[in-house]
Amino acid sequence: MIVGIAREMGSGEKRVALVPASVSPLVKAGLRVWVQEGAGEAAGYPTEEYMEKGAESVSRTHLFAQADIILQINGPGVNPEEAGLEETKAGQVFIGMQDPLGNPTATSAMAKKGVTAFSLEMVPRITRAQSMDVLSSMATVAGYQAVLEAASHLPRLFPMLMTAAGTVAPAKVFVVGVGVAGLQAIATAKRLGAVVEAYDVRPAVRDQVLSVGAKFVEFDLETEGAEDKGGYAKEQSDEFIRRQQEQMLEVVARNDVVITTAAIPGRKSPVLVTAPMVEAMASGSVIVDLAAERGGNCELTQANEVVHAHDVTILGPTDLVSRKPYHASQMFAKNIETFLKSLLAEGQLKIDMEDEVTAGTLLCRDGKVVHPRVRDLLNLPPLPMTESAPEGE
Repeated sequence: MIVGIAREMGSGEKRVALVPASVSPLVKAGLRVWVQEGAGEAAGYPTEEYMEKGAESVSRTHLFAQADIILQINGPGVNPEEAGLEETKAGQVFIGMQDPLGNPTATSAMAKKGVTAFSLEMVPRITRAQSMDVLSSMATVAGYQAVLEAASHLPRLFPMLMTAAGTVAPAKVFVVGVGVAGLQAIATAKRLGAVVEAYDVRPAVRDQVLSVGAKFVEFDLETEGAEDKGGYAKEQSDEFIRRQQEQMLEVVARNDVVITTAAIPGRKSPVLVTAPMVEAMASGSVIVDLAAERGGNCELTQANEVVHAHDVTILGPTDLVSRKPYHASQMFAKNIETFLKSLLAEGQLKIDMEDEVTAGTLLCRDGKVVHPRVRDLLNLPPLPMTESAPEGE
């Protein structure tokens, strides 16, 4: 079987799905590896390095015409045109991020094209799948980069300094949402010398916050049942969010930097930082909104824009991970390499629906949308095991 590494065509995307170090393990597993010319150059991986590890360099046209499996950061589910859906042939397998919960109609388009698609965002949160978890890998990079962006825009230093010119007080940072990105943001801000506090609707993360040296902020809220089976925060009621916002105003106002990371898969991001909170912040303060892609946690956030309001700078970047493409690609590549090898048996692709990881990530196959959650979003009936999917999918 031939595995193709496609060049990312999205605007500003510098990552690549597979790095040269991951080529050799796939070749040893019995696969031929093709790399589109220049696929890794923006991330710092020349085509020659892929060839030294056993890959063959081919054109994009040849790759999409002949490869059995195509590896991408952002697959056709994210953007069918940029990911080359029209260039594909029926029966090809796409592995990458597909945004099935945010853009389910693209999964339907892939099904109509006759391709098989796996979504790495849907990897279940089980111990065996941790090495395949691209969301955690990319969130690590995003949390780190968010602090650097804040530091570059803040008109003051992060650490406390004792100098001949006097003492420089440390910056104060508030992180909202303590998932992987939030924890990395806390750790990075602490390394730069800031005083850090953090909040999450899930009280169970308190010990994690304390373990990286930050203070955990607690509000007078009923948080039982705030976490779903996968470990993610659940969507909360309007009344819960209103009370949360009321209590958060004082905390936001006393900090120089606020980094928000609260996101719900496939849903609009909850608004946690309101315009009055922004107005209450000191002049020169900075907000970095990691949830900007789905509307933002700050009421004033504009995706991919720098907003200045009430003398506060509000950043809404959606490409933070791509700003550190070398290591982001390295981490993604290890995830996708492990995932692909889990699908192989004697050098051939084996789709075992009894496997929890396979069943959890497979979106479409043989012209049908097969993932239950995506079918539900498309208003399709459950797919019987012994029947074909209804016409018109």
